[in-house]
Amino acid sequence: MVTVGKDVSQVERRLLTGLLACPDCGGRLGPWGHARARVLRGPGGSQRPVVPRRARCSGCGRTHVLLPVSALLRRADVVEVIGAGLALAAAGWGHRRIARRLGSPAETVRGWLRRLRARAEPARSGFTGLLVGLDPVVVLPEPAGTALGDAVAAVIAAAVAVVRRWGVAVSGLSPWELAAAVTSGRLLTPADTPMSINASCPW
Repeated sequence: MVTVGKDVSQVERRLLTGLLACPDCGGRLGPWGHARARVLRGPGGSQRPVVPRRARCSGCGRTHVLLPVSALLRRADVVEVIGAGLALAAAGWGHRRIARRLGSPAETVRGWLRRLRARAEPARSGFTGLLVGLDPVVVLPEPAGTALGDAVAAVIAAAVAVVRRWGVAVSGLSPWELAAAVTSGRLLTPADTPMSINASCPW
């Protein structure tokens, strides 16, 4: 799995010119068809059709799905909607109230919250590490009072540092899209799945 930007034409150009690297061996990725079409739920229940590109490494021969930063691995909602729900939970909202605000199924929202709560400490420490790595003199977020709140605060603070460091390369991306980019879409994968934070510019 490789996370790429939202601009389909730009992703295609990067793929055709060999500017995308294999996450396994660092080799050059080239076009290799498309993955299964899917529909992501956007704000207010809107629908966004997505047909992710596939790529094959010229070095190790492995194939990868190019997942746009608007999506998380195995999640049916765009990351901005999920992030909005997580931020509301950090502010003390319950999952049913969040679901009503976002127009999302209550069970879906509860699933997001359960997953981040299970991964809260790795997420907090990983994004705090990214934040400090990008800006060693930065003021760290104040404790939020909950593990989920601390994780959300670290994501937001790290996103600000990413934009400050890489500017135009990541302009136009929300904090949650940046979180999807640096975790390769694995922000809400199961707790027993390692979550690595990419400390270099995603593009």
